[in-house]
Amino acid sequence: MKLPHLIPGILIKRYKRFLADVELENGTVVTVHCPNSGSMKGCAAPGSHVFLSCSSNPGRKYPFTWELVQVNGFWVGINTARPNQLVHEGIRNGSVSELQGYASIRSEVPYGEHSRIDLLLDGPTGRCFVEVKNVTMVENGQALFPDAVTTRGQKHLNELMRVVQEGDRGVIFFTVQRGDGSGVSPADSIDPEYGRLLRLAVAHGVEAFAYRACVTPEDISLIERLPVIV
Repeated sequence: MKLPHLIPGILIKRYKRFLADVELENGTVVTVHCPNSGSMKGCAAPGSHVFLSCSSNPGRKYPFTWELVQVNGFWVGINTARPNQLVHEGIRNGSVSELQGYASIRSEVPYGEHSRIDLLLDGPTGRCFVEVKNVTMVENGQALFPDAVTTRGQKHLNELMRVVQEGDRGVIFFTVQRGDGSGVSPADSIDPEYGRLLRLAVAHGVEAFAYRACVTPEDISLIERLPVIV
């Protein structure tokens, strides 16, 4: 997935979840949109090198969007809108081998209790509901999700279990947008209920996949499958 032209800067601080102040190379300080509702633990240290995209929409209050941050020598993708596009692309080009054989892919399809599934695959073998998660936190060599309590994520796991019970295929897909981390596990110390539900969902037939993305200021692509350790 090609990224738009990105602008380098230095993070001053992140605040109010969806805002951050960044100093550009020319010394200008701009307030930018932070497209990530999590805590971004380990990915929001003041002084970090970052990359921003810039919208040409004159109606936007904050034209800059925070896209990448450098952590431990790796670029980390923090924009939670990117993983859906990455997985969609990975299915189309065949790099996600586990989700092949479907005739159509639709995005943001209503299902469950007032929810929208990230990707709905449909074909001769049936339907597959794919919920995509963005993973940016790594501790002690392990990628962890979530980085904040997520009642919405808990709800998604319950809905995927219901999908499987009704005879369809349900998938939770963890996209690790950074170069380190040897596998993905639930962050039980942060959201123990999510961890409990993930283990329950897997036991009830929900499939859990994780892929690492290679992240650069030019593009992002899924490159390898990682184990999901529950």
